[in-house]
Amino acid sequence: MAKPVNVEVSLKSVKGNQSRLLKRFMKKVKKERIIEEAKDRRYYEKPTAKRRRLNKRKKENARKANAERNRKLNINT
Repeated sequence: MAKPVNVEVSLKSVKGNQSRLLKRFMKKVKKERIIEEAKDRRYYEKPTAKRRRLNKRKKENARKANAERNRKLNINT
């Protein structure tokens, strides 16, 4: 089980701008993956299916990072 996370944004930190407050809050929630974790825990997932899903995500992220690195270095493949 994941450790509990408290996400808070004060109105002072955004100088009273409520739309900015909402944007900053949503950004922090996405970074902590709170909503994604809640959706994942909604139904039971077999450990093998979970590993398969995570490995697929790792490969996709590695492929994207490699493509971004090649683009920055102007390497054509």
